[in-house]
Amino acid sequence: MFLTTCQNLYPQSWIRINQLGYLPKGAKVAVLGSKIEFKCSDFSIFDFNTDSLVLKSKSITSHGPFGPFKTTYRLDFSSLQTVGHYYIETESVKSLPFKVDFDVYDGSADFLLQYMRQQRCGFNPFLKDSCHTHDGYTIYGPMPDSTHIDVTGGWHDASDYLQYVTTSANATFHLLFAYRENPDSFADHYLANGLAGSNGIADVLDEARWGLEWLLKMHPRNDWMFNQIADDRDHLGFRLPTEDTVSYGKGKERPVYFCTGKPQGLLKYQNRSTGTASTAAKYASAFALGAQVFKNIDGSFADLLKEKAQSAYKFAQNQPGVCQTAPCRAPYFYEEDNWTDDMELASVELYHLLGDRSLFEKAIIYSEKEPFTPWMGADTARHYQWYPFINLGHYELSRISGNKLSEKVAGYYHTGIKRIINRSENNAFKIGVPFIWCSNNLVSALCTQIHLYHKMGNQNKFKELEAAMVDWLLGCNPWGVSMIIGFPENGIYAKDPHSAFTYHYNYPINGGLLDGPVYGSIYRNLKYVHLKKPDEYADFQSDLVVYHDDVGDYATNEPTMDGTASLIYFLSAMEKEGLRQSINASH
Repeated sequence: MFLTTCQNLYPQSWIRINQLGYLPKGAKVAVLGSKIEFKCSDFSIFDFNTDSLVLKSKSITSHGPFGPFKTTYRLDFSSLQTVGHYYIETESVKSLPFKVDFDVYDGSADFLLQYMRQQRCGFNPFLKDSCHTHDGYTIYGPMPDSTHIDVTGGWHDASDYLQYVTTSANATFHLLFAYRENPDSFADHYLANGLAGSNGIADVLDEARWGLEWLLKMHPRNDWMFNQIADDRDHLGFRLPTEDTVSYGKGKERPVYFCTGKPQGLLKYQNRSTGTASTAAKYASAFALGAQVFKNIDGSFADLLKEKAQSAYKFAQNQPGVCQTAPCRAPYFYEEDNWTDDMELASVELYHLLGDRSLFEKAIIYSEKEPFTPWMGADTARHYQWYPFINLGHYELSRISGNKLSEKVAGYYHTGIKRIINRSENNAFKIGVPFIWCSNNLVSALCTQIHLYHKMGNQNKFKELEAAMVDWLLGCNPWGVSMIIGFPENGIYAKDPHSAFTYHYNYPINGGLLDGPVYGSIYRNLKYVHLKKPDEYADFQSDLVVYHDDVGDYATNEPTMDGTASLIYFLSAMEKEGLRQSINASH
Protein backbone atom coordinates (compact mmCIF):
# COMPACT_ATOMS: atom_id res chain seq x y z
CA MET A 1 0.00 0.00 0.00
CA PHE A 2 1.37 3.41 -0.93
CA LEU A 3 1.83 5.83 1.97
CA THR A 4 1.53 9.54 1.36
CA THR A 5 1.74 12.63 3.50
CA CYS A 6 -1.85 13.65 4.25
CA GLN A 7 -2.96 17.27 4.17
CA ASN A 8 -3.01 18.61 7.71
CA LEU A 9 -4.90 21.75 8.71
CA TYR A 10 -3.10 21.69 12.06
CA PRO A 11 0.56 21.68 10.96
CA GLN A 12 1.75 21.37 14.56
CA SER A 13 -0.23 18.15 15.14
CA TRP A 14 0.34 14.62 13.82
CA ILE A 15 -1.25 11.18 14.09
CA ARG A 16 1.31 8.36 14.17
CA ILE A 17 0.41 4.82 13.13
CA ASN A 18 2.03 1.44 12.49
CA GLN A 19 2.86 1.88 8.81
CA LEU A 20 2.92 -1.88 8.16
CA GLY A 21 -0.63 -2.31 9.43
CA TYR A 22 -2.58 -4.26 12.02
CA LEU A 23 -3.90 -7.77 12.49
CA PRO A 24 -7.72 -7.83 12.64
CA LYS A 25 -7.87 -9.31 16.15
CA GLY A 26 -4.91 -7.39 17.51
CA ALA A 27 -4.60 -4.25 19.60
CA LYS A 28 -4.74 -1.10 17.47
CA VAL A 29 -3.78 2.26 18.88
CA ALA A 30 -2.60 5.41 17.09
CA VAL A 31 -0.90 8.30 18.86
CA LEU A 32 -1.75 11.95 18.28
CA GLY A 33 1.01 14.37 19.22
CA SER A 34 0.76 18.14 19.07
CA LYS A 35 3.22 20.94 19.72
CA ILE A 36 0.30 23.17 20.71
CA GLU A 37 -2.57 22.80 23.16
CA PHE A 38 -4.91 20.47 21.30
CA LYS A 39 -8.29 19.17 22.46
CA CYS A 40 -9.22 15.75 21.11
CA SER A 41 -12.58 14.36 22.20
CA ASP A 42 -13.28 11.88 19.39
CA PHE A 43 -11.86 10.56 16.15
CA SER A 44 -13.15 8.98 12.97
CA ILE A 45 -11.85 6.22 10.73
CA PHE A 46 -12.54 6.35 7.00
CA ASP A 47 -12.17 3.86 4.18
CA PHE A 48 -9.05 4.93 2.28
CA ASN A 49 -10.49 4.05 -1.12
CA THR A 50 -13.98 5.60 -0.78
CA ASP A 51 -13.56 8.17 2.04
CA SER A 52 -16.70 6.71 3.62
CA LEU A 53 -17.01 6.78 7.41
CA VAL A 54 -16.30 3.39 8.98
CA LEU A 55 -16.01 4.13 12.69
CA LYS A 56 -16.45 7.07 15.05
CA SER A 57 -14.98 6.65 18.51
CA LYS A 58 -14.37 8.37 21.82
CA SER A 59 -11.89 5.72 22.95
CA ILE A 60 -9.22 8.30 23.72
CA THR A 61 -6.84 8.76 26.63
CA SER A 62 -4.79 11.90 27.25
CA HIS A 63 -1.18 11.51 28.33
CA GLY A 64 0.18 15.04 28.43
CA PRO A 65 3.58 16.10 27.09
CA PHE A 66 6.23 13.77 25.67
CA GLY A 67 9.45 14.72 23.89
CA PRO A 68 8.62 17.47 21.35
CA PHE A 69 4.87 17.32 21.98
CA LYS A 70 2.95 19.51 24.41
CA THR A 71 -0.14 17.28 24.28
CA THR A 72 -0.53 13.62 23.33
CA TYR A 73 -3.43 11.20 23.03
CA ARG A 74 -3.86 7.48 22.48
CA LEU A 75 -6.59 6.71 19.96
CA ASP A 76 -7.78 3.11 20.46
CA PHE A 77 -9.51 1.52 17.48
CA SER A 78 -9.06 -2.15 18.42
CA SER A 79 -12.77 -2.65 17.71
CA LEU A 80 -12.04 -2.22 13.98
CA GLN A 81 -11.58 -5.82 12.85
CA THR A 82 -12.73 -5.69 9.24
CA VAL A 83 -10.08 -6.22 6.59
CA GLY A 84 -9.46 -3.05 4.59
CA HIS A 85 -7.45 0.16 4.01
CA TYR A 86 -8.20 3.11 6.27
CA TYR A 87 -7.06 6.44 7.65
CA ILE A 88 -7.81 8.30 10.89
CA GLU A 89 -8.98 11.87 11.17
CA THR A 90 -9.76 14.17 14.06
CA GLU A 91 -10.18 17.93 13.94
CA SER A 92 -8.85 17.85 10.33
CA VAL A 93 -5.65 16.09 11.41
CA LYS A 94 -5.21 12.98 9.26
CA SER A 95 -3.03 9.95 9.65
CA LEU A 96 -1.21 8.16 6.90
CA PRO A 97 -3.29 5.34 5.42
CA PHE A 98 -2.93 1.91 6.97
CA LYS A 99 -4.00 -1.66 6.36
CA VAL A 100 -5.92 -4.11 8.54
CA ASP A 101 -5.44 -7.67 7.33
CA PHE A 102 -4.31 -11.14 8.35
CA ASP A 103 -1.28 -10.98 6.04
CA VAL A 104 0.35 -7.72 7.14
CA TYR A 105 3.35 -9.55 8.64
CA ASP A 106 3.72 -12.11 5.86
CA GLY A 107 7.33 -12.23 4.68
CA SER A 108 8.49 -9.70 7.26
CA ALA A 109 10.99 -12.00 8.99
CA ASP A 110 12.46 -13.06 5.65
CA PHE A 111 12.76 -9.38 4.67
CA LEU A 112 15.20 -8.81 7.53
CA LEU A 113 17.36 -11.68 6.29
CA GLN A 114 18.33 -9.45 3.35
CA TYR A 115 20.44 -7.37 5.71
CA MET A 116 22.00 -10.44 7.33
CA ARG A 117 23.16 -11.72 3.94
CA GLN A 118 24.56 -8.31 3.08
CA GLN A 119 26.58 -8.35 6.31
CA ARG A 120 28.37 -11.57 5.41
CA CYS A 121 32.16 -11.54 5.62
CA GLY A 122 34.15 -13.78 3.32
CA PHE A 123 31.95 -14.31 0.28
CA ASN A 124 29.40 -11.51 0.22
CA PRO A 125 26.38 -12.45 -1.92
CA PHE A 126 25.17 -8.86 -2.27
CA LEU A 127 28.46 -7.74 -3.79
CA LYS A 128 29.10 -11.14 -5.41
CA ASP A 129 32.69 -10.78 -4.25
CA SER A 130 34.80 -11.75 -1.26
CA CYS A 131 36.37 -9.71 1.52
CA HIS A 132 38.76 -10.23 4.45
CA THR A 133 39.97 -13.54 3.04
CA HIS A 134 43.32 -13.24 4.87
CA ASP A 135 41.90 -13.23 8.43
CA GLY A 136 43.74 -13.39 10.56
CA TYR A 137 46.65 -13.31 13.02
CA THR A 138 46.36 -14.17 16.72
CA ILE A 139 47.01 -11.88 19.66
CA TYR A 140 46.81 -12.46 23.43
CA GLY A 141 46.74 -16.24 22.85
CA PRO A 142 48.83 -19.13 24.20
CA MET A 143 50.34 -19.48 20.71
CA PRO A 144 53.00 -17.03 19.49
CA ASP A 145 51.53 -13.64 18.64
CA SER A 146 50.87 -13.14 14.91
CA THR A 147 50.23 -16.85 14.32
CA HIS A 148 48.00 -17.15 11.25
CA ILE A 149 44.56 -18.69 11.74
CA ASP A 150 41.77 -19.08 9.17
CA VAL A 151 38.70 -17.34 10.59
CA THR A 152 37.22 -15.92 7.38
CA GLY A 153 33.42 -15.85 7.47
CA GLY A 154 30.67 -14.67 9.81
CA TRP A 155 29.02 -11.26 9.71
CA HIS A 156 30.25 -7.70 10.00
CA ASP A 157 28.87 -6.25 13.21
CA ALA A 158 27.35 -3.03 11.85
CA SER A 159 28.44 -0.46 9.26
CA ASP A 160 32.03 -1.07 10.25
CA TYR A 161 33.77 -4.40 9.65
CA LEU A 162 34.58 -5.55 13.15
CA GLN A 163 33.37 -9.03 14.11
CA TYR A 164 32.40 -10.05 17.61
CA VAL A 165 31.52 -13.51 18.92
CA THR A 166 29.28 -12.06 21.61
CA THR A 167 26.91 -10.49 19.06
CA SER A 168 27.37 -13.14 16.36
CA ALA A 169 26.69 -16.10 18.65
CA ASN A 170 23.63 -14.34 20.04
CA ALA A 171 22.40 -13.56 16.52
CA THR A 172 22.94 -17.17 15.47
CA PHE A 173 20.93 -18.40 18.44
CA HIS A 174 18.06 -16.04 17.60
CA LEU A 175 17.94 -17.29 14.00
CA LEU A 176 17.84 -20.91 15.15
CA PHE A 177 15.26 -20.08 17.80
CA ALA A 178 13.02 -18.29 15.30
CA TYR A 179 13.06 -21.28 12.97
CA ARG A 180 12.42 -23.82 15.73
CA GLU A 181 9.44 -21.86 17.03
CA ASN A 182 7.94 -20.72 13.70
CA PRO A 183 9.29 -22.80 10.80
CA ASP A 184 6.34 -22.07 8.51
CA SER A 185 7.12 -18.34 8.59
CA PHE A 186 10.27 -18.80 6.49
CA ALA A 187 10.74 -19.38 2.77
CA ASP A 188 13.50 -20.94 0.66
CA HIS A 189 14.53 -18.42 -1.98
CA TYR A 190 18.31 -18.43 -1.46
CA LEU A 191 21.17 -20.90 -1.57
CA ALA A 192 23.58 -21.56 1.27
CA ASN A 193 26.04 -19.05 -0.24
CA GLY A 194 23.36 -16.35 -0.14
CA LEU A 195 22.76 -16.18 -3.89
CA ALA A 196 19.24 -16.50 -5.30
CA GLY A 197 17.96 -20.06 -5.65
CA SER A 198 16.39 -22.88 -3.69
CA ASN A 199 18.25 -25.61 -1.81
CA GLY A 200 15.48 -27.27 0.16
CA ILE A 201 16.47 -25.49 3.38
CA ALA A 202 14.76 -22.43 4.83
CA ASP A 203 16.80 -19.28 4.25
CA VAL A 204 16.89 -18.54 7.96
CA LEU A 205 18.71 -21.85 8.52
CA ASP A 206 21.18 -21.09 5.74
CA GLU A 207 21.93 -17.85 7.57
CA ALA A 208 22.18 -19.55 10.96
CA ARG A 209 24.59 -22.11 9.51
CA TRP A 210 26.75 -19.29 8.12
CA GLY A 211 27.04 -18.03 11.69
CA LEU A 212 27.68 -21.50 13.14
CA GLU A 213 30.46 -22.29 10.68
CA TRP A 214 32.28 -19.09 11.61
CA LEU A 215 31.89 -19.86 15.31
CA LEU A 216 33.45 -23.27 14.68
CA LYS A 217 36.48 -21.52 13.17
CA MET A 218 36.70 -19.22 16.19
CA HIS A 219 36.71 -22.25 18.55
CA PRO A 220 39.03 -24.57 16.61
CA ARG A 221 40.34 -26.55 19.61
CA ASN A 222 38.95 -27.39 23.02
CA ASP A 223 41.51 -25.06 24.61
CA TRP A 224 41.38 -22.33 21.97
CA MET A 225 38.62 -19.74 21.84
CA PHE A 226 38.63 -16.33 20.20
CA ASN A 227 36.47 -13.30 20.97
CA GLN A 228 36.73 -10.83 18.08
CA ILE A 229 38.33 -9.91 14.78
CA ALA A 230 39.80 -6.42 14.27
CA ASP A 231 39.30 -3.40 16.53
CA ASP A 232 38.40 0.26 16.24
CA ARG A 233 41.39 0.97 14.01
CA ASP A 234 38.83 -0.17 11.44
CA HIS A 235 37.06 3.21 11.74
CA LEU A 236 39.02 5.10 9.10
CA GLY A 237 36.20 6.10 6.81
CA PHE A 238 33.54 4.62 4.57
CA ARG A 239 34.48 1.93 2.05
CA LEU A 240 32.96 -1.33 0.90
CA PRO A 241 34.21 -4.41 2.74
CA THR A 242 35.71 -5.69 -0.51
CA GLU A 243 37.76 -2.48 -0.67
CA ASP A 244 38.99 -2.56 2.93
CA THR A 245 42.66 -1.60 3.01
CA VAL A 246 43.05 -0.81 6.72
CA SER A 247 46.38 -2.19 7.91
CA TYR A 248 46.87 -3.68 11.35
CA GLY A 249 50.60 -4.18 10.76
CA LYS A 250 50.56 -7.58 9.05
CA GLY A 251 49.53 -7.08 5.45
CA LYS A 252 45.86 -7.85 4.80
CA GLU A 253 45.48 -9.94 7.94
CA ARG A 254 43.44 -8.59 10.84
CA PRO A 255 44.05 -9.33 14.54
CA VAL A 256 42.05 -12.14 16.15
CA TYR A 257 41.67 -11.66 19.91
CA PHE A 258 41.98 -14.73 22.12
CA CYS A 259 39.57 -15.16 25.06
CA THR A 260 41.91 -14.68 28.02
CA GLY A 261 39.40 -13.61 30.63
CA LYS A 262 41.58 -10.62 31.44
CA PRO A 263 41.47 -6.94 30.38
CA GLN A 264 42.54 -6.29 26.80
CA GLY A 265 43.27 -3.23 24.68
CA LEU A 266 46.36 -2.60 22.60
CA LEU A 267 46.56 1.19 22.80
CA LYS A 268 44.96 3.87 24.98
CA TYR A 269 41.86 2.05 26.22
CA GLN A 270 41.22 -1.34 27.80
CA ASN A 271 38.12 -3.33 28.69
CA ARG A 272 37.29 -4.73 32.13
CA SER A 273 37.09 -8.46 31.39
CA THR A 274 36.95 -10.77 34.42
CA GLY A 275 36.49 -14.21 32.81
CA THR A 276 35.39 -16.04 29.69
CA ALA A 277 31.93 -17.33 30.61
CA SER A 278 29.85 -14.65 28.87
CA THR A 279 31.43 -15.43 25.49
CA ALA A 280 32.03 -19.16 25.91
CA ALA A 281 28.48 -19.79 27.10
CA LYS A 282 27.11 -17.98 24.06
CA TYR A 283 29.16 -20.34 21.90
CA ALA A 284 27.77 -23.31 23.84
CA SER A 285 24.11 -22.30 23.56
CA ALA A 286 24.37 -21.59 19.82
CA PHE A 287 26.14 -24.90 19.19
CA ALA A 288 23.70 -26.84 21.38
CA LEU A 289 20.59 -25.41 19.73
CA GLY A 290 22.22 -25.83 16.32
CA ALA A 291 22.84 -29.51 17.06
CA GLN A 292 19.15 -29.96 17.88
CA VAL A 293 17.85 -28.06 14.85
CA PHE A 294 20.22 -29.68 12.33
CA LYS A 295 19.90 -33.22 13.73
CA ASN A 296 17.48 -34.33 11.00
CA ILE A 297 18.95 -32.06 8.30
CA ASP A 298 22.67 -32.80 8.46
CA GLY A 299 23.58 -35.43 11.05
CA SER A 300 27.36 -35.11 10.79
CA PHE A 301 27.19 -31.33 11.16
CA ALA A 302 24.89 -31.74 14.18
CA ASP A 303 27.35 -34.19 15.77
CA LEU A 304 30.18 -31.69 15.37
CA LEU A 305 28.06 -28.96 16.96
CA LYS A 306 27.21 -31.31 19.85
CA GLU A 307 30.90 -31.90 20.50
CA LYS A 308 31.74 -28.20 20.32
CA ALA A 309 28.84 -27.25 22.59
CA GLN A 310 30.34 -29.38 25.33
CA SER A 311 33.89 -28.05 24.91
CA ALA A 312 32.63 -24.45 24.88
CA TYR A 313 30.64 -25.08 28.06
CA LYS A 314 33.75 -26.40 29.81
CA PHE A 315 35.67 -23.34 28.63
CA ALA A 316 32.96 -21.18 30.23
CA GLN A 317 33.06 -23.12 33.50
CA ASN A 318 36.82 -22.74 33.78
CA GLN A 319 36.68 -18.93 34.00
CA PRO A 320 33.43 -17.46 35.33
CA GLY A 321 33.00 -13.79 34.53
CA VAL A 322 32.59 -11.45 31.58
CA CYS A 323 34.66 -11.40 28.39
CA GLN A 324 34.17 -7.90 27.01
CA THR A 325 35.10 -6.76 23.52
CA ALA A 326 38.44 -4.98 23.21
CA PRO A 327 38.75 -1.26 22.42
CA CYS A 328 41.87 0.32 21.00
CA ARG A 329 42.03 4.04 20.12
CA ALA A 330 38.50 5.00 21.19
CA PRO A 331 36.71 4.44 24.53
CA TYR A 332 33.76 2.56 23.01
CA PHE A 333 33.39 -1.17 23.47
CA TYR A 334 30.67 -3.65 24.48
CA GLU A 335 30.73 -3.28 28.25
CA GLU A 336 28.90 -6.49 29.11
CA ASP A 337 28.71 -6.88 32.89
CA ASN A 338 26.52 -10.00 33.22
CA TRP A 339 27.29 -13.64 32.46
CA THR A 340 25.01 -15.87 34.57
CA ASP A 341 22.21 -15.36 32.02
CA ASP A 342 24.52 -16.82 29.36
CA MET A 343 25.33 -19.77 31.62
CA GLU A 344 21.65 -20.38 32.27
CA LEU A 345 20.87 -20.55 28.55
CA ALA A 346 23.90 -22.72 27.80
CA SER A 347 23.04 -25.10 30.64
CA VAL A 348 19.43 -25.55 29.61
CA GLU A 349 20.28 -26.00 25.92
CA LEU A 350 22.86 -28.64 26.80
CA TYR A 351 20.24 -30.31 28.96
CA HIS A 352 17.92 -30.37 25.95
CA LEU A 353 20.75 -31.88 23.92
CA LEU A 354 22.26 -34.37 26.37
CA GLY A 355 19.54 -35.05 28.93
CA ASP A 356 21.98 -34.66 31.82
CA ARG A 357 19.88 -33.73 34.88
CA SER A 358 22.81 -31.92 36.50
CA LEU A 359 22.74 -29.38 33.66
CA PHE A 360 19.06 -28.72 34.33
CA GLU A 361 19.83 -28.13 38.01
CA LYS A 362 22.66 -25.74 37.12
CA ALA A 363 20.32 -23.82 34.81
CA ILE A 364 17.88 -23.33 37.68
CA ILE A 365 20.65 -21.99 39.93
CA TYR A 366 21.85 -19.58 37.25
CA SER A 367 18.27 -18.42 36.56
CA GLU A 368 17.95 -17.28 40.16
CA LYS A 369 21.05 -15.11 39.91
CA GLU A 370 19.50 -12.81 37.27
CA PRO A 371 15.70 -13.15 37.44
CA PHE A 372 15.13 -10.11 35.23
CA THR A 373 17.51 -8.43 32.79
CA PRO A 374 18.86 -5.37 34.65
CA TRP A 375 18.26 -2.79 31.90
CA MET A 376 14.52 -3.29 32.39
CA GLY A 377 13.36 -0.43 34.57
CA ALA A 378 16.73 1.32 34.52
CA ASP A 379 17.06 4.95 33.44
CA THR A 380 20.32 4.33 31.62
CA ALA A 381 23.09 1.80 31.06
CA ARG A 382 26.55 1.61 29.54
CA HIS A 383 26.89 0.35 25.97
CA TYR A 384 25.69 -3.30 25.89
CA GLN A 385 26.14 -3.41 29.67
CA TRP A 386 23.45 -6.05 30.13
CA TYR A 387 23.56 -8.32 27.13
CA PRO A 388 21.81 -10.18 25.60
CA PHE A 389 18.91 -7.82 26.06
CA ILE A 390 16.54 -10.74 26.70
CA ASN A 391 17.21 -13.85 28.76
CA LEU A 392 15.87 -16.67 26.58
CA GLY A 393 17.03 -19.17 29.19
CA HIS A 394 13.88 -18.51 31.22
CA TYR A 395 11.66 -19.50 28.32
CA GLU A 396 13.78 -22.56 27.56
CA LEU A 397 13.43 -23.66 31.19
CA SER A 398 9.66 -23.25 31.04
CA ARG A 399 9.46 -25.70 28.14
CA ILE A 400 10.86 -28.63 30.13
CA SER A 401 9.99 -28.00 33.74
CA GLY A 402 7.01 -28.77 35.91
CA ASN A 403 4.24 -26.24 36.47
CA LYS A 404 5.80 -24.83 39.63
CA LEU A 405 9.08 -23.88 37.95
CA SER A 406 7.29 -22.70 34.82
CA GLU A 407 5.33 -20.26 36.93
CA LYS A 408 8.53 -19.13 38.64
CA VAL A 409 10.43 -18.27 35.46
CA ALA A 410 7.30 -16.71 33.96
CA GLY A 411 7.29 -14.54 37.08
CA TYR A 412 10.81 -13.39 36.21
CA TYR A 413 9.56 -12.19 32.82
CA HIS A 414 6.56 -10.58 34.50
CA THR A 415 8.82 -8.63 36.87
CA GLY A 416 10.87 -7.21 34.02
CA ILE A 417 7.79 -6.25 32.01
CA LYS A 418 6.19 -4.55 35.01
CA ARG A 419 9.35 -2.51 35.54
CA ILE A 420 8.98 -1.25 31.98
CA ILE A 421 5.30 -0.47 32.53
CA ASN A 422 6.18 1.58 35.61
CA ARG A 423 8.35 3.77 33.36
CA SER A 424 5.93 3.93 30.44
CA GLU A 425 2.38 4.16 31.78
CA ASN A 426 2.29 7.95 31.69
CA ASN A 427 3.44 8.48 28.09
CA ALA A 428 1.26 8.03 25.03
CA PHE A 429 3.74 5.85 23.16
CA LYS A 430 4.05 3.45 26.13
CA ILE A 431 7.78 3.55 25.58
CA GLY A 432 9.63 2.62 28.76
CA VAL A 433 13.05 1.53 27.53
CA PRO A 434 16.02 3.75 28.38
CA PHE A 435 17.06 5.73 25.33
CA ILE A 436 20.62 4.45 25.34
CA TRP A 437 22.70 3.52 22.33
CA CYS A 438 20.84 0.73 20.44
CA SER A 439 17.52 1.48 22.14
CA ASN A 440 15.71 -0.29 19.29
CA ASN A 441 17.41 -3.52 20.34
CA LEU A 442 15.79 -3.09 23.74
CA VAL A 443 12.40 -2.53 22.12
CA SER A 444 12.85 -5.68 20.05
CA ALA A 445 13.85 -7.65 23.15
CA LEU A 446 10.78 -6.39 24.99
CA CYS A 447 8.51 -7.45 22.09
CA THR A 448 9.97 -10.94 22.29
CA GLN A 449 9.80 -11.16 26.08
CA ILE A 450 6.14 -10.16 26.17
CA HIS A 451 5.28 -12.59 23.37
CA LEU A 452 7.07 -15.46 25.13
CA TYR A 453 5.42 -14.54 28.43
CA HIS A 454 2.06 -14.91 26.70
CA LYS A 455 3.13 -18.28 25.27
CA MET A 456 4.01 -19.42 28.79
CA GLY A 457 0.31 -19.42 29.64
CA ASN A 458 -0.39 -15.74 30.29
CA GLN A 459 -2.47 -15.04 27.21
CA ASN A 460 -2.54 -11.41 26.09
CA LYS A 461 -2.01 -9.92 29.55
CA PHE A 462 0.30 -7.27 28.09
CA LYS A 463 -1.04 -7.20 24.53
CA GLU A 464 -1.35 -3.40 24.46
CA LEU A 465 2.30 -2.92 25.47
CA GLU A 466 3.44 -5.58 22.99
CA ALA A 467 1.54 -3.81 20.21
CA ALA A 468 2.90 -0.42 21.25
CA MET A 469 6.47 -1.69 20.99
CA VAL A 470 6.15 -3.11 17.48
CA ASP A 471 4.19 0.01 16.51
CA TRP A 472 7.09 2.14 17.77
CA LEU A 473 9.51 0.28 15.52
CA LEU A 474 7.18 0.59 12.52
CA GLY A 475 6.43 4.30 12.65
CA CYS A 476 4.32 5.07 15.70
CA ASN A 477 7.00 7.26 17.26
CA PRO A 478 7.55 11.02 17.42
CA TRP A 479 9.38 11.11 14.07
CA GLY A 480 6.86 8.95 12.20
CA VAL A 481 9.71 6.77 10.87
CA SER A 482 9.92 3.00 10.51
CA MET A 483 13.12 1.86 12.16
CA ILE A 484 13.62 -0.97 9.64
CA ILE A 485 15.32 0.17 6.46
CA GLY A 486 13.19 -0.37 3.36
CA PHE A 487 10.21 -1.61 5.33
CA PRO A 488 7.37 -1.35 4.66
CA GLU A 489 8.21 -0.92 1.00
CA ASN A 490 6.29 2.31 0.51
CA GLY A 491 6.64 3.54 4.05
CA ILE A 492 8.71 6.29 5.63
CA TYR A 493 12.09 4.89 6.69
CA ALA A 494 15.74 5.94 6.77
CA LYS A 495 17.02 7.00 3.38
CA ASP A 496 20.43 8.19 4.60
CA PRO A 497 21.66 5.56 7.07
CA HIS A 498 25.18 5.44 8.45
CA SER A 499 26.50 2.98 5.89
CA ALA A 500 29.13 2.97 3.14
CA PHE A 501 26.79 0.88 0.99
CA THR A 502 24.32 3.75 0.82
CA TYR A 503 26.54 6.78 1.26
CA HIS A 504 29.09 6.03 -1.46
CA TYR A 505 27.24 3.66 -3.76
CA ASN A 506 23.52 4.23 -3.14
CA TYR A 507 23.10 0.51 -2.50
CA PRO A 508 19.98 -0.30 -0.44
CA ILE A 509 20.56 -1.99 2.91
CA ASN A 510 17.04 -3.32 3.25
CA GLY A 511 16.03 -5.12 6.41
CA GLY A 512 18.52 -3.52 8.78
CA LEU A 513 17.16 -2.49 12.19
CA LEU A 514 18.55 0.92 13.11
CA ASP A 515 20.22 1.63 16.45
CA GLY A 516 17.35 3.97 17.23
CA PRO A 517 16.72 7.10 19.31
CA VAL A 518 19.03 8.16 22.13
CA TYR A 519 18.73 10.64 24.97
CA GLY A 520 19.61 14.16 23.91
CA SER A 521 22.29 14.16 26.62
CA ILE A 522 23.97 11.07 25.11
CA TYR A 523 23.90 12.50 21.61
CA ARG A 524 25.45 15.79 22.70
CA ASN A 525 28.37 14.01 24.37
CA LEU A 526 29.29 11.45 21.71
CA LYS A 527 32.64 11.75 19.96
CA TYR A 528 32.90 12.14 16.18
CA VAL A 529 29.14 12.45 15.52
CA HIS A 530 27.95 15.30 13.30
CA LEU A 531 25.13 15.84 10.83
CA LYS A 532 25.98 16.26 7.17
CA LYS A 533 22.71 17.91 6.10
CA PRO A 534 19.88 19.98 7.61
CA ASP A 535 17.80 17.91 10.02
CA GLU A 536 14.53 17.01 8.29
CA TYR A 537 13.10 15.87 11.64
CA ALA A 538 14.11 18.98 13.57
CA ASP A 539 10.49 19.59 14.60
CA PHE A 540 10.47 16.30 16.49
CA GLN A 541 13.77 16.50 18.37
CA SER A 542 13.79 17.30 22.07
CA ASP A 543 16.07 17.44 25.07
CA LEU A 544 14.61 14.05 26.02
CA VAL A 545 15.32 12.05 22.87
CA VAL A 546 16.63 12.50 19.32
CA TYR A 547 16.75 10.53 16.08
CA HIS A 548 18.35 11.70 12.83
CA ASP A 549 18.11 10.24 9.35
CA ASP A 550 21.63 11.36 8.56
CA VAL A 551 24.74 9.42 7.57
CA GLY A 552 26.75 11.42 10.11
CA ASP A 553 24.76 10.10 13.08
CA TYR A 554 26.21 6.67 13.84
CA ALA A 555 24.45 6.66 17.21
CA THR A 556 20.84 6.62 16.00
CA ASN A 557 20.95 5.86 12.27
CA GLU A 558 23.28 2.89 11.96
CA PRO A 559 21.82 -0.62 11.51
CA THR A 560 23.26 -3.52 13.51
CA MET A 561 23.48 -7.19 12.66
CA ASP A 562 22.53 -8.53 16.09
CA GLY A 563 19.64 -6.10 16.53
CA THR A 564 18.26 -7.18 13.17
CA ALA A 565 18.61 -10.87 14.01
CA SER A 566 16.90 -10.40 17.37
CA LEU A 567 13.76 -9.00 15.72
CA ILE A 568 13.35 -11.93 13.33
CA TYR A 569 11.75 -14.21 15.92
CA PHE A 570 9.06 -11.70 16.84
CA LEU A 571 8.14 -10.91 13.24
CA SER A 572 7.95 -14.62 12.42
CA ALA A 573 5.65 -15.06 15.43
CA MET A 574 3.41 -12.23 14.21
CA GLU A 575 3.12 -13.87 10.79
CA LYS A 576 2.15 -17.11 12.54
CA GLU A 577 -0.45 -15.21 14.57
CA GLY A 578 -1.92 -13.70 11.41
CA LEU A 579 -2.31 -17.18 9.93
CA ARG A 580 -3.98 -18.40 13.12
CA GLN A 581 -6.43 -15.52 13.05
CA SER A 582 -7.18 -16.13 9.38
CA ILE A 583 -7.91 -19.82 9.97
CA ASN A 584 -10.17 -19.02 12.91
CA ALA A 585 -12.03 -16.40 10.89
CA SER A 586 -12.74 -18.90 8.10
CA HIS A 587 -14.41 -21.40 10.45
